[in-house]
Amino acid sequence: MSLNEVSAVVSVLLGFAPSTSLPAISSSKLNKVLLPNPFDRPRAVFLVQIDGFNVPSFVSEGSNIFKTRIEGANIADTGLTDKDDLIVIHSDESLDLSRSDYLDNELSSLANWLEGSYQKSTGKLVIPLENGNSLTLQLDKEADKEFMSSLASLLKTIERAIQVHEDFSGVVNPAELLECHFTGLKALENEYGSGEIVKQGTEIVQRAVTKSFQSLHEAYKGKIVGLVISTNEAPSSLGSIIDAPSSLHISRRLEEASKTTDIASVVLVRKSLAWITGIILLVSTLIGVCLLMNMPLTRDTLLYSNVKID
Repeated sequence: MSLNEVSAVVSVLLGFAPSTSLPAISSSKLNKVLLPNPFDRPRAVFLVQIDGFNVPSFVSEGSNIFKTRIEGANIADTGLTDKDDLIVIHSDESLDLSRSDYLDNELSSLANWLEGSYQKSTGKLVIPLENGNSLTLQLDKEADKEFMSSLASLLKTIERAIQVHEDFSGVVNPAELLECHFTGLKALENEYGSGEIVKQGTEIVQRAVTKSFQSLHEAYKGKIVGLVISTNEAPSSLGSIIDAPSSLHISRRLEEASKTTDIASVVLVRKSLAWITGIILLVSTLIGVCLLMNMPLTRDTLLYSNVKID
């Protein structure tokens, strides 16, 4: 498949029409990976671009898997615009080294997520492997730090995506595109070559991506599709798949959802005050009628009742 065809698949999965520049011959290729029902679209895509990742080494436990090779490196056109109801969540691969408490919390959360351990005093992150061994990453090494940053960014992106999905649930129903660009494995290859450390890093990346998709699959109740793009050369044109939508669209949607929530709160308060006022008036009227009915028929009583006796 070409890069344009992959972009078209992403657009269709999100519930939008593909780019008009897509050739007619590409439709048959899209039918291989898409369900025939146009109304059965997940409207959520988890897109992971991994630099330096070996495709045959990635084996998912899922049953519905489609693998293909992307031909060419031309810039893709998704056809998505700012007018589309789309939320784009980008990953942030930077770790703030200026705040030690923040850094320790991020790496401790990452260690717990991968069932490993983080030593604050030495700055070492230890992640266990399936064969019983473990991979030790040191914060003072640039390649190790970039690998840890990529893993921490992946975890933060998943957590933020689940939170945003829960916030929009029941308010609006936009499409959601989660984008992660994993460069840590390529950094390990540049530093250590294609040795044992890179193989261990590949295993950890596979485990992290699998755990991420499992969490998203549960949070989205199965209405999400995972797309992993791997490349040894990391062409920048692959980023054009997710660069088309504007990130400002997220803020506008959040603002609309916030306004909708505020309006609903005001309406609820007004209805509550109206009901309380009505109940108080009704009770007061009933008490007044009961008191008037039970008053003795004396001269003073009739006088208070505005009745004049000759």
